[in-house]
Amino acid sequence: MTSNESQFDYNDRYGIKPSRSWLKFAIGFALVGGIWIVWAGLHHAQPTVRSELISFTTQDPRKPIIRYFVERNNADDVIICTLTARDYEKNVVGQIDDIIKAGESFVERSTVIPTRADAVNAGIAGCRVL
Repeated sequence: MTSNESQFDYNDRYGIKPSRSWLKFAIGFALVGGIWIVWAGLHHAQPTVRSELISFTTQDPRKPIIRYFVERNNADDVIICTLTARDYEKNVVGQIDDIIKAGESFVERSTVIPTRADAVNAGIAGCRVL
């Protein structure tokens, strides 16, 4: 062989072309995955219920007051928000379900959470449609 000739290859000699069957699966997987990512992003960008903590006060450690707001897409929905109070070691020392009746789509509330021990903070565990 001279230096100008390429190395001998049986695939070239017998006309065997490399298989690309994986390409169909890769394109299908990418297409389905892309559609799912777009759907998930749009679906979770507009939740049915949105809640946010405004503030909490623990002047009386056995009765912390939490101030929060809830925004719902449908004003006719009844919402249940689970509110928690925690101690210094992050143990839950108080928890209540605050029911928000149908009415306005934006509601701001102040609620007292009774506790079994001294609380240092309070928060919203979650809100859901009843």
